[in-house]
Amino acid sequence: QFPDINEQIGEILYKMQKEIVRAWLVQGRRVDGRGLDEIRPLAAEADLLPRTHGRGMFPRGQTQVLSVATLAPLSEIQKLDGIDLEETKRYIHHYNFPSYSVGETRPSRGPGRREIGHGALAERSLVPVLPSEDEFPYAIRVVSEVLSSNGSTSQGSVCGSTLALMAAGVPIKAPVAGISCGLITTEDSFTTMVDIQGLEDFYGEMDFKVAGTHDGITAIQMDIKIHGLTRPIVEEAIARTREARLYILDEVMLPAIAEPRAQVGKYAPKIISMQIDPQKIGDVVGQRGKTINAIIEQTGVKIDITDEGSVSICGTDADMMDRAAELIRIIVTDFEAGQILSGKVVSIKEFGAF
Repeated sequence: QFPDINEQIGEILYKMQKEIVRAWLVQGRRVDGRGLDEIRPLAAEADLLPRTHGRGMFPRGQTQVLSVATLAPLSEIQKLDGIDLEETKRYIHHYNFPSYSVGETRPSRGPGRREIGHGALAERSLVPVLPSEDEFPYAIRVVSEVLSSNGSTSQGSVCGSTLALMAAGVPIKAPVAGISCGLITTEDSFTTMVDIQGLEDFYGEMDFKVAGTHDGITAIQMDIKIHGLTRPIVEEAIARTREARLYILDEVMLPAIAEPRAQVGKYAPKIISMQIDPQKIGDVVGQRGKTINAIIEQTGVKIDITDEGSVSICGTDADMMDRAAELIRIIVTDFEAGQILSGKVVSIKEFGAF
């Protein structure tokens, strides 16, 4: 019918769709029939993969995120070579958004701006609830794989990562959930809606992402297409996301896994921490590392010692870890008369036994 405007058809359809979607939202109608404060169908599962240290799956409608947690000794902490003062990073969250998650076939290359930004948001959301190094002497990495996407994958990865950390036995202070809130404005009014999906994000004016616990917010990120927000808009967005966040925590995530596991998984490395006199470090290490290497060879564990005398013994065999700890304890303990030690006697002299 319109042979002369082929080049404009795409733009015309885009503008028509935008006006229709926005008009619906202003009337309180959503493209999938939900109410403005209604969340898409949710689910949570904590133990999906048998071999990993911790895992969590979090679907929200068509958005599905699988998060996997991996634990390692503190010696494997990520070292940073940047221009700021942060030299190491103990907790890292990586976020992958493959093309198949949105039905595309583009090649998989390095992470883009979107992946880095969403990974940083999920990481920042969970840092406030992580245990200290003294409480939990592990380096922690979580990778969130977006299996399917229709909006709000960054907040899905917050929920999935919380499940993965709890399943891995990381004693987080409180579970964290994330949710997004959208916005449509007219000349004299505004409408907010919770848990926006792709079309509502695309045609709307705000993607207000909020992550937090029962007690408060741990991270906020906002994408906005208008010149500013009024106080009522911000207050309503925070109130809507709080209600949704508490619902996700209480009705979906906590029934899947109520609290962090009491111990790390059987495939995760185990760590024994002990404190020795810094003056005794040389005795434990030995000449050119001979003593500590002998202990490592005998027990098969990994041993790290800081300059302050903090010793971490890492391994998967609890008996060998205890054996290594006992050998170190013998080396650093001052001998006293009457003390009994166990060991193999290789020769006896007139002044004592070797």
